[in-house]
Parts: sequence; structure tokens; C-alpha cells
Amino acid sequence: MRRAACPGSFDPITNGHLDIFERTSQIFDEVVILVTHNPNKKTMFSLDERQDLIREATAHLDNVVVDSMSGLLVNYATKNNITAVCKGLRVATDFDYEIQMAQMNHKIAGVETLFLTTNPVHSFISSSLVKEVAKYGGDVRDLLPASAHDALLAKIAEDIASP
Repeated sequence: MRRAACPGSFDPITNGHLDIFERTSQIFDEVVILVTHNPNKKTMFSLDERQDLIREATAHLDNVVVDSMSGLLVNYATKNNITAVCKGLRVATDFDYEIQMAQMNHKIAGVETLFLTTNPVHSFISSSLVKEVAKYGGDVRDLLPASAHDALLAKIAEDIASP
């Protein structure tokens, strides 16, 4: 069985992420969406919330599972028989950052990295930008799966309500 992982913080999942998951699921027998925990990164959504939002958005993909991890991706990959990592690239700076990780992952554990170029309709979307625009009242409905959009607006409302 060919297994791949799509790692990321997904805070929250965007339609750009979903596009990469869908395309990866057409290439591999099983795709593990790995929600990463980085203690140095402040997220809006908890690890469990991010996993739930991804599960809901990918429910139509029979060969996609959602898990979480912290630590080295290659350790998770080795333990779970994952031979490839799939990442979406929006702009050249994404490649500059990702290529070093891909080369390190291959050197350490022989894990291949496949880069999928983002569909141009999603190339400007990032979770950080979506959160910022939404915080200032911008309409981000078309940039997120519906459940993630609703959850984002609820989080923003919570933040406004609690001083």
C-alpha cells in the first residue's frame, strides 16, 4: 500500500489545503493528514479542533485519515510506513523553505517529498492571511470549507467577547 503524509498546522484548513489533499488522494492508496504541534507556534484552534475541521472537510475522501504529531516528521513516517510527503507550493519562497526540509527528510530516512503546485485560484490563500482578513471583518467564506469558516467566525466572536 502506498501511503503519503500531508503535514501542516492547518490553523485553519483552507480550500488550498483541501485541494492538495484531494489531489494527493488520487495518487496514493492512503493519505494521512498530519496536524503538527509546534509549541513555539501560537494557534487559534486547538490540535483537536484542527483535526475535527479537517475530518469534516475531507469526509468525502475515503482514503484520507487525520492524525497528529509533534517532533520529527521522518520518525512518524518511519513508524507508520509512510514513504512520501506531499506539500503544496504557492510561491517561490515556499519552495525555498520546503526544499531544505525535503532534502533533510530524504537524508535522514529516505522519505521522498512531492511538491504539488497550488491551483492558481488558491495561490494567494494562507491560513494566517485568512485569519487576519476575517478579524477585520473581511469576507473569507470562499477561501475555507464551510465548517472551518463557521468555526473561524465563532473564534473571532469569542475573542471579541472575552477581554
